[in-house]
Amino acid sequence: MALDYKWFEEMEARIPKGEVRTRFAPSPTGYMHVGNLRTALYTYLIARSMGGKFILRIEDTDQGRYVDGAVDVIYNTLRDCGLTHDEGPDIGGPVGPYIQSQRRDLYLKYAELLIEKGGAYRCFCGKDTDESDDAGFKKYDGRCARLSPEEIQAKLDAGMPYVIRQKIPREGETTFSDVVFGDITVPNDSLDDNVLIKSDGLPTYNFANVIDDHLMGITHVVRGSEYLSSAPKYNLLYQSFGWDIPVYVHCSPVMRDAHSKMSKRHGDPSYEDLLAQGYLNDAILNYVALLGWSPRGEREIYSLQELTEVFDITGISKSPAIFDIEKLKYFNSEYIRAASPERFAALAEPYIRSVVTDPAMDAGKIAAILQQRCEVLTDIPEKIDFFSALPDYPTDLFIHKKSKCDTAVALSMLTAVLPDLEALDSWDHDGIYGLLVEKAAALGVKNATLMWPVRIAASGKAVTPGGAVEICEILGKEETLRRLRLAVARLQAAE
Repeated sequence: MALDYKWFEEMEARIPKGEVRTRFAPSPTGYMHVGNLRTALYTYLIARSMGGKFILRIEDTDQGRYVDGAVDVIYNTLRDCGLTHDEGPDIGGPVGPYIQSQRRDLYLKYAELLIEKGGAYRCFCGKDTDESDDAGFKKYDGRCARLSPEEIQAKLDAGMPYVIRQKIPREGETTFSDVVFGDITVPNDSLDDNVLIKSDGLPTYNFANVIDDHLMGITHVVRGSEYLSSAPKYNLLYQSFGWDIPVYVHCSPVMRDAHSKMSKRHGDPSYEDLLAQGYLNDAILNYVALLGWSPRGEREIYSLQELTEVFDITGISKSPAIFDIEKLKYFNSEYIRAASPERFAALAEPYIRSVVTDPAMDAGKIAAILQQRCEVLTDIPEKIDFFSALPDYPTDLFIHKKSKCDTAVALSMLTAVLPDLEALDSWDHDGIYGLLVEKAAALGVKNATLMWPVRIAASGKAVTPGGAVEICEILGKEETLRRLRLAVARLQAAE
């Protein structure tokens, strides 16, 4: 193949210079796992904290793993989390296309250029020497690297299929630097001559990554620590081309426990699963930021904007981070309590209406009694199901020592207050509260002695969001009176 040097010069001229540029380059495999979301977040924070650009690239050359709709999952996740990209397939940019399968024609050209520069060679050995990125087979012996130009041409003339392999120096060492793990040196003879271009002309993941990162001007590469072993070979590729090496930021894995990485295959939640389980975007993102990164000081709760202001890559830890669902639940409860009443009502309404279908019952008022008593949104239906149907409860729920209430006291309290509630015209919070407080005083008992049996009768539950007044207001006068009369009948029957 005759090389078009002018084309290579034009490609170089397109590369943006003089700014920090990071990229999130997911494969469209159908879901966003927690480790992948963390990579996206750290990549975004590095760019934003340094006044740079955050780029989205879709790496879809492995069509065997491609899942329909997966690209939409990527877009939706970034949008919902507020990780706005500056360049990408949907908005374009100076170094597109930003979908790897649309760039496939350029990889072979760079492989041919690498052959000319002495960093690669054609290998005619066939399938037995493997075409994958990291298959578990014995190291290739490099025999085709020793073919003479005449032997190579003869094989090409005969139409023999071939792959293109990276030519690793057999002597010396390669050292690469990583922000998290420091300098790491490996002997070159421990590295394999990786396949760069497969026999079908398509690139392997490792080669396409390096080419795309260079041509897109990527200055900081964030990826999982499982790629540490490949970093020396990446360095050698950059050096063979004569290109600048980006800053490497390898992040240790997110673990289920001290021994096992999180895995969707083993039932660990993806980002979408966590949303479905009632966790808020902001809480997930805040917690994920702290999975392997520590800000200075004791503070833990940060908005995305605040994270961009305090993020420093030197705070990323070498140690694996253990995903603790209880810790995430704590973060979520903090975000729920800190939300404006209007925002929480909007978030809670679908969960409220899944059980409380009567439009006369105000979803906003139900949300108000839930907000300080809710850890995850999926808690809501179980907490408020009594509004739609009074459960079959035992009369011993009326017994409460602190409120000085037993079944006999409960019966007398409910019998005494029912006529007053029946006569109440202003069925709202202040009206109900004022009546109950005045009635308790008239009966010579503490407020709790009257409020406890009213709440139990109205809800049929020992623990409820909101007290007697809030529950009666939401139920409405007719339903409240019906339930209190049923409680009286139940208590009378139990005597």
